[in-house]
Amino acid sequence: METRILLADDHAVLRAGLRLLLEAQPDLKVVGEAGDGREAMRLADELKPELILLDLTMPGLSGMETLPALKKLLPATRILILTMHDDVSYLRQALSRGASGYVLKKAADNELISAVRAVLRGEVYVQPSMNKELLNDLLPRESAATPSDPWASLSEREQEVITLVALGHTSAEIAERLSLSAKTVETYRARGMEKLNLRSRAALVQFAIARGLLSDNYSA
Repeated sequence: METRILLADDHAVLRAGLRLLLEAQPDLKVVGEAGDGREAMRLADELKPELILLDLTMPGLSGMETLPALKKLLPATRILILTMHDDVSYLRQALSRGASGYVLKKAADNELISAVRAVLRGEVYVQPSMNKELLNDLLPRESAATPSDPWASLSEREQEVITLVALGHTSAEIAERLSLSAKTVETYRARGMEKLNLRSRAALVQFAIARGLLSDNYSA
């Protein structure tokens, strides 16, 4: 079964190259191309792709502005950011608005297929060269694991729920996976977030990346 992909970037030459790269994979199919945010919204609504490759800098409605609108329109669709911006502030904004991954254009040939595979598995993918910067930004004064590490204060079930939330699973999906009620999942999630002193999913994803939790096989 082919995965349907929408490309959203204002450079036609780049889109053509991306199409060739992606369609060299037998299970990936580019079903549409958009040159700006408004066209991306229209085509996403029409084509219902499973994956959208989205540039952050486009004329008119930018990718960063389009991102939350796309997630609202197609909640189950994975959105992979493909951008020239290697600033961690852009990465944090993209994750907070619902992106499933972040890849730099300069490394697209090497990283893109790996990123696509990861986000389609339900994982969050971050350009490897930005992981250290993200970790330093999140934990500037201490390493990811210390004797007072708050992660150790979570119960095993809380850790499972928090990790699955960071991977992008809904409460209903987690409830079915762990044979719990959705209300119980929400309780574990709220308790775990409080213990970790995290106030948003974006902060949770950053914490999970910093700890290496997203490399675990929870999404398999």
